[in-house]
Amino acid sequence: MSSLLQGVNLYLIGKMGVGKTTVGRLLAKELGYGFVDTDDVIAQATGKSINQIFAESGEAAFRQVESDVLAQVCAFTKLTIATGGGIVLRRENWGYLHHGLIVWLDAPVELIYSRLAEDSTRPLLQDPDPQGKLRSLLEERIPLYSQADLRIPVGEGDTPEDIAKRVLEEIPSVLKKPVSH
Repeated sequence: MSSLLQGVNLYLIGKMGVGKTTVGRLLAKELGYGFVDTDDVIAQATGKSINQIFAESGEAAFRQVESDVLAQVCAFTKLTIATGGGIVLRRENWGYLHHGLIVWLDAPVELIYSRLAEDSTRPLLQDPDPQGKLRSLLEERIPLYSQADLRIPVGEGDTPEDIAKRVLEEIPSVLKKPVSH
């Protein structure tokens, strides 16, 4: 598989809580790739949690740092990259994402909500109606997420291993075949 990918990065996109980090680590291991979580890089680079950045500087400042990190990460190859759920919102980020293969992990709002109900580290869910907030974020982002090269539906009983296996099975369907003479 990694020879088929020829070092091209895999970018995992999708809503928060869908499993991008967990599945990304499994894919990286399977492919012999490095793994990067853009949120972790942002926290390391700024010395602040994502929550702190949102609280102190706002979402726009966070999105700028996120774009800067993505620009740096896309210069490397042989990486599986778990991105923040809102990375698709900025047009400039698509230029970076298109350097690799974009995989959308798509889970229903109810599943994501059940996973995140106890998670207080998600700034966009600090809302009186977190499920409604998730639904509206998803509606806003679906047209963007759907531009991914691959859409992998994630269901209630799917383990991270199941999802990673499906991603690996689907990748050949979107790669251009090498031209043989």
